[in-house]
Amino acid sequence: MITAAAAQALLDFWFGQPTDSDYGQPRSPWFQKSEAFDAEMRDRFLGLYEQVLAEGVDLEAIATPQQALALLLLFDQVPRNCFRDHPEAFATDELALAIANHCLTQGWDQQLLPVQRWFVYLPLEHSENLADQDRAVALFEALGDDPIHTGAIAYAHQHREIIVQFGRFPHRNAILGRPSTPEELAFLQQPGSRF
Repeated sequence: MITAAAAQALLDFWFGQPTDSDYGQPRSPWFQKSEAFDAEMRDRFLGLYEQVLAEGVDLEAIATPQQALALLLLFDQVPRNCFRDHPEAFATDELALAIANHCLTQGWDQQLLPVQRWFVYLPLEHSENLADQDRAVALFEALGDDPIHTGAIAYAHQHREIIVQFGRFPHRNAILGRPSTPEELAFLQQPGSRF
């Protein structure tokens, strides 16, 4: 299991310090492709990812919302940065989804800052299951009409629409060795079709 110190180091890296002027606000590196940011993630957290994954995660041993949030970052966001454009980027999606569902069952998302809740809901948004997508949209919409959530809510809808249309994310096909249909290939030519 992730130690308290390791969890805090990851949370501080991702969200900043509570004393930072932009704490509780979205941060630009989160959803932008950056080789420098990916390299920093690998340098700082790939070892932790590998260690905690090898040890395994006992959902019932997760003790706090902050520990759950750190584990969600570790198994949903860290691999997307560390293994961008490789199958390993999605290898722990099911684990992240299980942690997210556990967190939601405990009501822990409500104890986190609104922008931190995004990362509880993202494993549902990353799922290729329509029921998970429906739940992600509902959870993101429940964040309210604060402008900082506008983009996140729109992306939740966009992810859901792709799953409704194709039943999966076509941009993952080449990475995962899945053949694409002609409709998916046409879709992938459109701007904004890849995340």
